[in-house]
Amino acid sequence: MSALARVLVIAGSDSGGGAGIQADIKTISALGAYAATAITAVTVQNTQGVTGIHVVPPRIVTGQITAVMEDIGADCIKIGMLGNGEIIHAVADALDACAPGVPLVLDPVMVAKGGAHLLEEAAVDALKTRLLPRSTVLTPNIPEAEALTGSAIRDLDDMARLGETLRGMGPRTVYMKGGHMEGPDVMDVLVGEDEETVFQSPRIDTPHTHGTGCTLASAIAAGIAQGMDLIDAAARAHDYVRAAIEAAPGLGRGHGPLNHLITVEPFHFLS
Repeated sequence: MSALARVLVIAGSDSGGGAGIQADIKTISALGAYAATAITAVTVQNTQGVTGIHVVPPRIVTGQITAVMEDIGADCIKIGMLGNGEIIHAVADALDACAPGVPLVLDPVMVAKGGAHLLEEAAVDALKTRLLPRSTVLTPNIPEAEALTGSAIRDLDDMARLGETLRGMGPRTVYMKGGHMEGPDVMDVLVGEDEETVFQSPRIDTPHTHGTGCTLASAIAAGIAQGMDLIDAAARAHDYVRAAIEAAPGLGRGHGPLNHLITVEPFHFLS
């Protein structure tokens, strides 16, 4: 490992700066690691939604990955928006060639906060077969977990159960994000080989939650790159996201961005 932990992010760009590559870079930097990127798509979006998507040619995506890995290297890789099956296969091939042993945090980005589809339905099978099996951590929200498994989530037990189902598809660990469930508290579940860990915090009543999934996955990736135990990395990420929501600057007229430039108090979790 280099003196400064390195994270390669493979994801799409958000012109509004709240999610995607922009949120990834800010998160990783705020947590003391170095972010390099391979951009898969350019989106036209702000806090009110996505109005356009331009997918980067697969050879350019793989070229970015190869260029970074051959020179700078990476201690962890984070994957976000991929867009289509062709990009997924190209990314998987590049990782097989350039980063066979590097830990991978996979955020299965499918739908934007405003409802725009960010992954073609035909690409879901490619995601399952090419990237889930090589993932160190998979970080689905409830709709993504339901789409990947074909099962419904109603409560915490369902989250844990589907986390195990997803682990059966290949990921070593699954971080189930519970923000879409109703209730006074947000409950996330980290499902590993030998244990389940629940992260719980009071729900914050705010529309400014754009980019929470990207932020969480990048925060976990930064922790892994820095050599943290996975539970500690996940706990720090959980608390970082909460602090960033609490300090949100209130920008835009829709789902506003977080404040990534905050410091995190010592993390906590319930097991």
